[in-house]
This record gives sequence, C-alpha cells and structure tokens, in this order.
Amino acid sequence: MAPSAIKAEEAAAAQAVPSVTEKLKAASIEEKARQTFIPGFTNYLNAAPDEPYEWEQFTPAFPDVKWDPIPDGIPYEDKGLLGDPTYSRLLQGASEVFDYTPKIGTEIRGVQLKDLTDDQKNDLARLLANRGVVFFRDQEGFDIDTQLELGRYWGKLHKHATTMLPKNGIEEVHVIHTTKNSKNQTALFTPSYLWHSDVTYELQPPSYTSLAVLAGPPRGGGGDTIWSSNYALYDLLSPAMQKYLESLTALHSAEEQAQGSRNAGRPVRREPVVTEHPLVRTNPVTGWKGVFFNPGFVKGFVGVPKLEYEFIYKYLTELITSSPEIQARFTWEKGSVAIWDNRVTNHTPSYGFAPHRRHGVRVAATAEKPYLDPNSTSQDQDLDKLLGREPTNKDGSGISNYND
Repeated sequence: MAPSAIKAEEAAAAQAVPSVTEKLKAASIEEKARQTFIPGFTNYLNAAPDEPYEWEQFTPAFPDVKWDPIPDGIPYEDKGLLGDPTYSRLLQGASEVFDYTPKIGTEIRGVQLKDLTDDQKNDLARLLANRGVVFFRDQEGFDIDTQLELGRYWGKLHKHATTMLPKNGIEEVHVIHTTKNSKNQTALFTPSYLWHSDVTYELQPPSYTSLAVLAGPPRGGGGDTIWSSNYALYDLLSPAMQKYLESLTALHSAEEQAQGSRNAGRPVRREPVVTEHPLVRTNPVTGWKGVFFNPGFVKGFVGVPKLEYEFIYKYLTELITSSPEIQARFTWEKGSVAIWDNRVTNHTPSYGFAPHRRHGVRVAATAEKPYLDPNSTSQDQDLDKLLGREPTNKDGSGISNYND
C-alpha cells in the first residue's frame, strides 16, 4: 500500500474512533472521575440512596412540645470514683488498647459495650475521666436500648431543648443527621465556632456522653470528629494565666441556639437559659483542673470588660483549634462508638462529606454542678510526678530554636 493510502486510512480511522478528549467531553461526571482517576472521588460515587433506609425511625423530628425548666440539684454520684485505677475489669477481654496521643484519646478493641458489667462500666467511667474520650469499633448489638441503659447507669439523661429528636419519640436521644441536601455548616459559621462542649449552659452539664454512628461516609469520605482536652489546654498556660483564669466566671448561653431554631421555624421545647460556671473546673474523679470553655456557648466573663473578654476568648479558641498535641481525631466506621467526658473535652465535626448521609444518635448523662477546688492539681503536675520528669519550661523570654 502506498504511503499516501496508509495516511488516508489512518485519518479515516482517527475520525471513526473518538479521541480520549472527546470521550471525556461526552462522559458523565462519574465516568470522567473513573477515567481520570480523580483521587478520592470514588467515595462520592458510592453515596447510599435516600430511601429505603433501615434507620428511618431515628431520622429527625421536631415535635412541638413544651418542657419545664431543668431543676437545680439533680442528684449525681460519679461512677468513675468506683473504677479500678488499672481498669483491669474493663480491659480483661481486650485484644488491643492504644492511646491516640499522650494527652487524650484511647481506643479499645475486643470489648463489646453491650456485655459490660457494672464494674466494667465503673472502670470505663474512670478511664473516660482520665483520657477524655474512648473509642470502640465493631460493636455488635449496641442498639439504642443498650445505649440508653449505659447512659442511665452513669446519671439522669439529658433532653435537648432545640435540636433533632428521633421520629420514634425517645426524648433522651439527640440525633445527628446530615444528608446531601443539608447545609454545609462551615458556610454558616467559622470552623472554630463549631468547637463546643455539649449544652454547657445547663446548670449541671453532661459528663459521660456516647455517640453511635448508624450511617456515614466510607473511610476517606470525610465526617471525622475531633476532640480536644481541657486538661491539656490548662497545662498549655503559664502559671500566671492559670491563676488569672481560675478567678473568672464564664457566662454560658443557650439563647443563640434557641433563636436559630426559631429562625428555622422549629419549636423550642424548653426556654433558653444563661448560666454562670467557673472558667476553670475540677474533675471529681481525677482531681485535675481543666479550662471549662468552649467557643460555641461562652458569651462573656462576669465582671470583665468586653474587649478583655474578646482577647481571652480568641486566645483560648486558638489554643483549642490549633494545638494538635491536645487533640484526637477519630474516623468513623460501621459499628463505631465514641464515649467522652463532656466536662473535660471539646469536640467538632469535620465536613466535606456530601452527598453522603452522616447519621448518629447521642445519649448524655447529667453530671455535677461545675466547681473549682483550689487545692486540685493539673494533669501535667501528676504526670510529671508519676514519670519523674522535669516540668515544662514555659519561659518564653529566652532564645530558642524554632526547629526544636
């Protein structure tokens, strides 16, 4: 065949077979992602359809009901005080136990929450008070009744006045539910503002709180939760700043949350309150001091000028959000449960998981009224003594190497 004929045949073939570029132009977004191997994009292609949905009874409802104010002086006995300091009963069947960071977060594998004895629940409460948050995976049979039973063992269950309740009508369950049609919260608030400790505006905010995930994005699909330690936050401060903050009382307000519900046309089941709590509180189990502050609900300090309050607010918020050594990040999987001590931690969700559904149920036990024991110690003070190490040098006036 002559060279000219070969070229003509190649040209005809090229016209008959679409080029890769032409294929991509004609392909759907999903097909484009598969052909070009966009990293992580396949996670978005596997989003579960909205219906049918096996956890429909736990999807959100907003019943128009009214509740009385929560009374002062709810009896509370911390079961962590009954726990074994070695957690021997809780961990006897564990296949693996490891810490996320030295300051916060422990994962336990091989233990089923539904099978815990009272002694093991006491050990778990003590561990929560020490480590802030404890993670469990592959939980079988940890249904809502078991979750409620565990919460009730630790204290009277809290009922949330404004946020989502499940359709099945259980008032002590708080629903977390986000779908592809939900608003991206980071578009409504600054990310630091979403850091919070649950309902700290109550007279007796919760202690031990559990969150079980019913449905969520696949691994790598987003939706992680991050916790920070209030013990470690206190230990980041200079002795002078610690002493100053110990003298302050913070105002925790439910008003903004209530107004947000009204703006959305949703009921407020209990009228909002503004409550005074010490800015530094003592945990009754560990005896450690923690900064009882969160960006979401603290709206002022008693007797402190607004400008001074705002500077302290920004400083504490920056430490919470930008200090990785005081944080633990958890990636959820099917069967995952996180339990934390709400008195000594803050937490925040991470977004960017649309169009996946992210659905969980939370149960929280009411704790004692926050207090500060001036004779209590800090986490670092006890650990320094236990480990025989020198206290952290916080003198920032000397010359240091940034890379150290």
